[in-house]
Order: sequence, then structure tokens, then C-alpha cells
Amino acid sequence: MPDLILTVGNSMMGDDGVGPLLAELLTNAPASGWAAIDGGSAPENVAHQVQALAPQTVVIVDAADMALAPGEVRLVDDANIADMFIMTTHNLPLSFLIERLRETVPQVLFVGIQPDIVAFGFPMTEPVRNAVTTLHAQLVAGADLTALPWL
Repeated sequence: MPDLILTVGNSMMGDDGVGPLLAELLTNAPASGWAAIDGGSAPENVAHQVQALAPQTVVIVDAADMALAPGEVRLVDDANIADMFIMTTHNLPLSFLIERLRETVPQVLFVGIQPDIVAFGFPMTEPVRNAVTTLHAQLVAGADLTALPWL
């Protein structure tokens, strides 16, 4: 099983659509060694699918308010996830999903992309869209995501 990108977000909510956009890009131009599942706004509903695939690594990608400039991308340390304001368009906090996945997945990482506008009916902003396309290009090029800056 390749490693897995689990994307999270709602494309109808402006910059919260980072996950669905990345999943679409990975479907149209896959990254070698990676599979992608779009978890939408309720990624806990696909946790069983992720666990059944038994990947060694799962990288969760979502919009996250990290008090950075729009479009900034960071690996978020576990200690910060529960304390951080992760976008509340999702049914459950991502920390619960991460804990569940860690029951069977050796490595679970969270990549946050700083949004600018998260509101119904708004388009994704250019800096955030650029961040998603850059992240996709890095995955396709075989970049090591653990080399991303940490928060």
C-alpha cells in the first residue's frame, strides 16, 4: 500500500476547500507512492477505509488557522493540534481522528494551510490556491513532507 494523503475540507467554504482541491489534483496527476482520499468535511467517516488500506504513513491536509500569512504551509506538531483553532467546519476535532488513525497507522502527520477567507460561497483566495498547487507539485516531485516547516 502506498502512503496516503487524507484531505479535509469543504469546497463551498472558500479557503476551507484546500483538501478537496488537493484530492482533485492528486486524482488528475497522481504522486508516485501516494494514494489520496477526500474526507470532505467529515473525515472521520472514511477512517475505516484508511485503516483497511493499512498505509505506513497518513498525511492529513486541511485549512488551519495558525496565525500566519494566507497560504503558509506547516507541519503541525501534535501538541499544538488540540490547542490550535482548527477550522470548525468539520464535525469532530481532527485530534480525535488522528488518535483513531494512530491505533493502526504507524505515522500520522498533519499539514495545515493557513486560510484567508472561510465563508460560504466565497472562492478560494489566490495565495491559498497557490499553496495547494505548490504542495501538489512537491508531492509529484517526491519531496519529503517532513522537511516542511513545523509549527
